[in-house]
Amino acid sequence: MFNSIWEDVKREFNYGNMVTRIIIMNVGAFVILNLVWIIAMIGNERNLPEWFNTFQQFFMVSSDWFHDLTHPWVLISYMFLHFGFWHILWNMLFLYWFGRIVGDFIGNQRILPLYLLGGLSGALLYFISANLNFLPPNSGSYMLGASASVMAIVVAAGAISPDYVIRLLFLGDVKLKYLVAVLLFLDLLGVAGMNNTGGHFAHLGGAIFGYIFVRQLREGNDLAVPINNFIDMMSNWFVSLFKAKARKKKGPRVVYKNTEKANRPKTKRTRGASSRGNNKSDNRSHQERLDEILDKIKQSGYDSLTDSEKEFLFNASKK
Repeated sequence: MFNSIWEDVKREFNYGNMVTRIIIMNVGAFVILNLVWIIAMIGNERNLPEWFNTFQQFFMVSSDWFHDLTHPWVLISYMFLHFGFWHILWNMLFLYWFGRIVGDFIGNQRILPLYLLGGLSGALLYFISANLNFLPPNSGSYMLGASASVMAIVVAAGAISPDYVIRLLFLGDVKLKYLVAVLLFLDLLGVAGMNNTGGHFAHLGGAIFGYIFVRQLREGNDLAVPINNFIDMMSNWFVSLFKAKARKKKGPRVVYKNTEKANRPKTKRTRGASSRGNNKSDNRSHQERLDEILDKIKQSGYDSLTDSEKEFLFNASKK
């Protein structure tokens, strides 16, 4: 059963859109963090040990500049980390609803940069508000969650298509601009309150960036381009690194060239013979054909595949 679940997750991550991938990463981090919590509670007689808080804070952004400076990864890791069930549930639902709208209007390739930059903007406004003493004394000095990133996507969706209609339970059809306005108003109320004030500042930071992102895009400045270029550069670097390690493990290859076959005179082939040769090539180069299909999905999407290519990909996934 678990192997089947794992295969489904891998397939969705490899072939799903960016919203699906981000949700999978958030859920994966949520499961790991809560498994560590279970181990911590059971191993300490149902009392939360101090080391768990230290472990959790290792991935959380802080209002303390020294912690953030010595833990630079927290600027990214905090926006994929949740501890409470309702926290992650609502964040992922809003990400799914509004992320699909943003992806449909401005492209799937802009979802991750918007998510990351919105989260960074939220962390920045949280840090500024905490160090300017805008937070109540009982506020914590650490923050986690995707709320700032999600608010960036929510506001971006509202800025792109304010009259887009969403059907809500018990309310019926509601225009996107009104829903976004209500969410922003709730965060403004949260800033003035005493509960999760720092989190609401972060939400507003993400919301501000979501609006700036769409505004800049309309003026011809795509803020997603440098982020995507950096991600592509790092991905290519990791791929080349792993390939280099694989070559070292395999050792040198000996290449044998059949000179007799190379010097053999070419003969004219009939159309039928050529067709049979192509079939043999397809059978022989299974990995090459799989790579071509995956490249086609990356460039044009899964729907661009022919029926035979979809069948081939389905059979390959079973192996």
